[in-house]
Amino acid sequence: MASWTKARDSRTTVKERDDSSEAEEFNGFRNQSDDAESDKDSVEEELERLVFGDSAGFHDGLKKFRDSHELSKGKELVLAGGEAGAAQSGLEGVADEDLFFLDSGPSELPSQELFTQGLKDEDEEETKEKAAWSDSDDGRKEISLAARPLLRKLRRTEAEDVITGKEYSRRLQKQYKLLNPSMEWVESARPRKRRRTSMRSDDSENSSDDEMDVDEDDLSAQPLARLLQDADALTRRTDNGAGSKRKLRPEVIDIQRMKDIATSGPSAVTCLQVHSSLPLLISSGPSSNVSLHHLQPQPPNPNPLLTTLHVKNTPMTTTLFHPSAKDPRIFLGARRRYFHVWDLASGTVEQVTRVYGHQDEQRTMENFKISPDGRYLALVGSVRKGGGVINILDANTLQWIAQACVESYGGVADFSWWASSSGLCVAGKNGEITEWNLEQRSAIARWNDEGAVGTTTISLGGISGREEFGGDRWLAVGSSSGIVNIYDRRAWGNSIPKHPKPTRVLDQLTTPISHLAFSPDGQVMCMASRWKGDAMRLIHLPSCTVYRNWPTGKTPLGRVSAVAFGEVEGETVLLVGNEAGKIRGWEIRG
Repeated sequence: MASWTKARDSRTTVKERDDSSEAEEFNGFRNQSDDAESDKDSVEEELERLVFGDSAGFHDGLKKFRDSHELSKGKELVLAGGEAGAAQSGLEGVADEDLFFLDSGPSELPSQELFTQGLKDEDEEETKEKAAWSDSDDGRKEISLAARPLLRKLRRTEAEDVITGKEYSRRLQKQYKLLNPSMEWVESARPRKRRRTSMRSDDSENSSDDEMDVDEDDLSAQPLARLLQDADALTRRTDNGAGSKRKLRPEVIDIQRMKDIATSGPSAVTCLQVHSSLPLLISSGPSSNVSLHHLQPQPPNPNPLLTTLHVKNTPMTTTLFHPSAKDPRIFLGARRRYFHVWDLASGTVEQVTRVYGHQDEQRTMENFKISPDGRYLALVGSVRKGGGVINILDANTLQWIAQACVESYGGVADFSWWASSSGLCVAGKNGEITEWNLEQRSAIARWNDEGAVGTTTISLGGISGREEFGGDRWLAVGSSSGIVNIYDRRAWGNSIPKHPKPTRVLDQLTTPISHLAFSPDGQVMCMASRWKGDAMRLIHLPSCTVYRNWPTGKTPLGRVSAVAFGEVEGETVLLVGNEAGKIRGWEIRG
């Protein structure tokens, strides 16, 4: 028993000795780390504070967080300084939902703090899209409006002087919009879904890339398609009738020149046409380019170019709109066996290569006209069957439906559609005029132009109210001698005489007449000759007198190669193209 007690005491002594040695080793390591910490210099302590932080910085951050973010229920989280246990003692009375929040970005500040510099215009709308570029220095700049005379118009009151850069920028934008308002068709156009139609081809084996080279960039007419889809907003003509338009006085005309319309090159302009109901102008020439302009005489960008089309190796002789505003097609003709149909809505170009059953009679499709209602397309034939032929197609399907034959020596010189689209007035080269009725498919009258020597052109205009002759009042016939005869169809009664007397014989020009055109209201007629410079005159109707005050010797006409009338915002405009490639316009005011 004594030996066992002695052994236990010895084991206890050894264990106590081991514990005391471990304690001495730990104390020595702690003293060594304390000595190492005491040996740290100020630079190392600063680095540790920046990287790992310290208790003072931690509490400062909590204080800033408490000041900048208020809890939803108005309770504040108060942390007592000192140890973690003290901090935990201040959270017993805080609700669980107040201990957490969702970080959704910076909190919304009052509107007074968001706009501390400058005053926003009361009528200025907030922009929905962010500006592409902004200058941060605008808020620090100050501009004096009273110091410079050019800036005084930006002041709201006479006493106002210094404003910020942002306010100065807003006022400049507002002033620019007042001086340069946007066009009506831009404001009224609405974006719509893009509509695509495939290009039709009645004779695919005769169509090839060599015959027509179309630039797809030019054919991309999407902005123009949106323009045509809102055709009602673009209509400039009023529905008040011809009686509401003011009457023009004879002999002296009030005419004002507009800004010239930019063309694609120096090539001659051989065809001009203004759309019957839309402010659109189409022009073409031997350069194979077709240009489409928006007739907008007002600044800052008058008569802008909408789109162009180039058809390779096809010198254009005839380019016409479809009269309907709902049909965005343009018909293009040249001295070729085919013609093209350009669909502005889709940008596609269709090539019509033949008239089935009449290929031998239609070896060229350079001379054609569309009926006023847009239902028919008449093509002058290239062969003569005892005089001449005109093939009539359906304008929608482009299928042959009828043929008008005239017994005129030398063939067809020119023709014109009746206003009712129910017939044609065809002029032969020998001076014989044929009235051909489409419904009856036959000629209803033939008469001779008085003193005709080589008839060159014919034109109809005005309103007579007599539907048996198409509803046109005035008929003008031009000849190679420079003589123009004007006939009043209202005075003919129920039948057309065999040798009618002209109402007026115009002999002011001495070279062959190449162009005759009537204004939409039938009050002005234009006659011109391309064979001599400045050979153009305006005639007042119904007096049939030539205006003596225009054109003058300084009027820049040149050799007139195209003439067109139109209406823009209720005013009659005259457009003239010459062989130098210029398109000049005038506004007829009274």
